[in-house]
Amino acid sequence: MRNFTFYSPTFFAFGKDTEKDAGKYVRRFGGTKVLIHYGGGSVVRSGLLDRVKASLEEEGLPYVVLGGVKPNPRSGLVYEGIDLCRKEGVDFVLAVGGGSTIDSSKAIAAGTVYDGDFWDFYSGKLITEALPVGTILTIAAAGSEGSPDSVITNENGMFKRGATGDAIRPKFSILNPALTQTLPPYQTACGVTDIMAHLYERYLTNTRDVEVTDRLIEALLLTMIHEGPRVIENPDDYEARANIMWAGMMAHNNSCGVGRTQDWNSHNIEHELSAEYDCAHGAGLAVTMPAVFTYVMEHDVMRFAKAAVRVWGCQMDFDHPEKTAKAGIEAFRSFLISLGMPKNFAELGAREEDIPNLVRALCYGNGRKGSISGFVTLNEEDCAKIYKMMV
Repeated sequence: MRNFTFYSPTFFAFGKDTEKDAGKYVRRFGGTKVLIHYGGGSVVRSGLLDRVKASLEEEGLPYVVLGGVKPNPRSGLVYEGIDLCRKEGVDFVLAVGGGSTIDSSKAIAAGTVYDGDFWDFYSGKLITEALPVGTILTIAAAGSEGSPDSVITNENGMFKRGATGDAIRPKFSILNPALTQTLPPYQTACGVTDIMAHLYERYLTNTRDVEVTDRLIEALLLTMIHEGPRVIENPDDYEARANIMWAGMMAHNNSCGVGRTQDWNSHNIEHELSAEYDCAHGAGLAVTMPAVFTYVMEHDVMRFAKAAVRVWGCQMDFDHPEKTAKAGIEAFRSFLISLGMPKNFAELGAREEDIPNLVRALCYGNGRKGSISGFVTLNEEDCAKIYKMMV
C-alpha cells in the first residue's frame, strides 16, 4: 500500500424529507446569500425547487437562481454562474440535481473566487479555494456529492475534462432516496453503471497488497449487482434506492481508492463519446468498459480473474486464468445489457467514421501529449483499436 492522505469533511443528511432542512445546513456552514443551481424539468415539476426555496426563506437567507444545467454540463453556463455570483455577492452555492448540476456548481464556486479563467482548473491546475458548496442529490450516479472532483465540457473545442481539489468537496450533501424514485429506468441504469465504473477504475491498480480497498470495492460491486435489478423492476423500492444512493457516494469519495494507483482510462475514452454525441455518461461507459478491459486484460490477468471469481461468481481456471478473466468481463457486460444499457457504437449513436477525430481529441486535445495513462498507458493506436472494438 502506498502512502496517502485522506480528507473527506462532507456532512451527510440521509433519508426522507431531509431536503426541508437545506436552509439550516446552509446557515450552519456559513452561507449568507445563496446561488441555487439546478437543471430544470423534474426539479421544478416535483416541487423540490419550491421546497428548497421555502427552506432558505425560513432561515432568512436571500438567494438567486440559475437553472439550465444539461447532462455533460457546459462551460457557457459556468461562466454565466460566475458572473451572477460576483454581481450578486453570493457566498454559497447550492446544487439541486444530479452529478451534472453538482459539477457545474463546483466549477462556478471555484471560478467565482479565481482571477483567471476557471478552465485552468480543467487543464491541470489544482483547486485550492472556492465558495462553499452544498448539494441536494436527485440521482445516484456520479458520486460528486462526496467527491473533490468535477467534470465540465468546454464548448470551445468540446473537450470534456476533469478538475479536482478538496476545496470543492461539498460542505454538506442531502441524500433523500425518495427523490430518485421518479427516475426513468434508463437513467437509473446509467447511474448504476457509473457507480460501478468508479469502483472498477479504482480496482484496476498496479499497487500490490491492497486487500482492504479491494474488498471494499468488491462489496460495493456486489451491492450494485443485487440492488440494480431490484430497482429496475420496482422503481418505488425505497430500500434498494437507498442502498444504491449510499453506494454511489462511497464509490467516489475515494475511501475505496486510497493507497493505490488508479486507472480512469475508461472514463477518459468515454468522455470523448459524451462530448461528441451528448450521450448519457453511464451509457457511454457501458460500451467503453468491456472494450477497455478486454484490451488491457493481459497486463494483469489475475486482477481481472480475481474480480471474476469474487464479484461475478466465476470458477477459477488456474491453468488458463485468461479464461476466467474473460468470463468476468463478459458477465459484467451481460449485466449492464440486462439493465437496458447499450452494447455497441450503433446503440450509443456513435459512428465508426468518427474514430480518428475521437482519438485525436482524446490523445492531443486540451494539451495532451499523444497518450493517456492509468492501469496501462495507451497511445493513439491503442485508443483507435479500443474504439473499433465498440463498433
